[in-house]
Amino acid sequence: MARKPPRWYFSFRSPYSWMAYRDLIGRYPDVAEVIDWLPFWEPDDRHNDHLEQNGVQLPYVAMSREKHLYILQDVRRLTRERDLEMVWPVDREPRWEVSHLAYLVAEEHGRGREFIDRAYRARWQDGLDISDPEVIAGFGAELGIAPELLGGAWADQAVRERGLTALNAVHRDGVFGVPYFIDGFEKFWGVDRLPGFVAAVRGRAAAARSAAAAASTD
Repeated sequence: MARKPPRWYFSFRSPYSWMAYRDLIGRYPDVAEVIDWLPFWEPDDRHNDHLEQNGVQLPYVAMSREKHLYILQDVRRLTRERDLEMVWPVDREPRWEVSHLAYLVAEEHGRGREFIDRAYRARWQDGLDISDPEVIAGFGAELGIAPELLGGAWADQAVRERGLTALNAVHRDGVFGVPYFIDGFEKFWGVDRLPGFVAAVRGRAAAARSAAAAASTD
């Protein structure tokens, strides 16, 4: 079986995933270019019912009040360390398919990275509600994608089928939170584990280059 490429799972919901994204593109752009980017989200009832019927149960649990208060404090501390300006969004009626399925559409159009940047900026810097299809549709002009394709992705049956494939990948890789990084059998969970993932990816690439150089001299 061919080795899977190194990859990371991101979510627009998570402030830790947002910070990992900023670290990845700002500090480790070489690694960002050679890994797969895969979405993770908590499915709606329709997706969840289909997953359960096929024996797939994602390891999502509701957050306690104590954990929520800790995260508020922790995120403030980590954003200060990174000199990031952020706002804490209010999710009145979160529908994570709206943004994450739109990402799949943008990726199909070759604008996945740009969509990620725009969605993170909208949620964590502008305080916009990315569960609102109109907000997501508003990215269309900037990305060169028809607004109705982005805003309507969450209700498009073909895109929802692709969403099931993405959620199955979450299950197969044993992802239980984000950001989550995988290189071979090595798994790294959390923004503070990103340097270890980077070292693993760079080390394997360096070993491959050395092996290729040695082979060329034989």
